Parts: sequence; C-alpha cells; structure tokens
Amino acid sequence: MIYMILAFICGGLTIVSIIINANLGQKLGAFQGGLINYIIGLTVTLIIMTLLAIIGKFEMSSFNGIPFYAYLGGLVGVIVVVASNIVIPKISAVYSTVLIFIGQIFTGIFIDYLTLGNISIGKVLGGLIIIGGIMYNSYVDKNSLIVKS
Repeated sequence: MIYMILAFICGGLTIVSIIINANLGQKLGAFQGGLINYIIGLTVTLIIMTLLAIIGKFEMSSFNGIPFYAYLGGLVGVIVVVASNIVIPKISAVYSTVLIFIGQIFTGIFIDYLTLGNISIGKVLGGLIIIGGIMYNSYVDKNSLIVKS
C-alpha cells in the first residue's frame, strides 16, 4: 500500500514539476529551462548522496554489467523536459495531465507486451475511453468558447 501512495504522490509531483519547468522555459527558453532543471537536479542529487555517504547509508555501486540502455533515462528526460517546456504553456494543466497519462498507459501496455508477451485489453479499452473523453471535452470546450463570443 505504501508503494501505491508513493506512486500517487510521484504522479502529482510529476505534473507540478512539468508545469514549473514549463513556466521557467517560457521565461528563459525551452532548452535553457531544461538545462537549469538538470543543473538543479544534479546539484540536489549530489548533496543528498554526499549526506547519505557521510552517515554511512550510501555506497557507490559498480557500473559493471549495466546495459548501455540503462543510461538513456537522462536522454529521454531531456526530451521530455524540453518538449514539455514547449507544449505545456499551449494547453491547460488538465489536458496536459490527461494526455501525459494516456501516453504513459499506452507506453506501459507496449512495454508489458515486449517484456511479458501479453496485452491487457482492459487497459487498451480504458485508454481509448479516456481518449474519447478528452476528444468530447475538447469539443464541448471549443463550442462553449464559440457560444460565449
């Protein structure tokens, strides 16, 4: 249960982080905002690692045996941060959140298929229903703006 709560908190913090970074990206530029994001992230990580090492709760693991693709998370992260800095200011926080969620669902389904060899029809249908809801909501929002004008 604690991991489900932590995952829920991480989901919320992900959206907060993306919106904060997008605001910074609007002021500095998408790439500069991404750079600041990673510089601050690296600095905080180094401080935490140093403090944990001082109290004996951290030791460096060996880099032997780690496949090269395990290091690509940073590259993917840069793409996500910079793309979010460009896209997020153009759409609402709710749409951003739901579209990111849909992307995560279908990516998760694909990864499960690659690693486990099966596809959850329920998850696919759930994702499609969410997409339908977003399309409907977008249509209603668009028409309500036309009526108000």
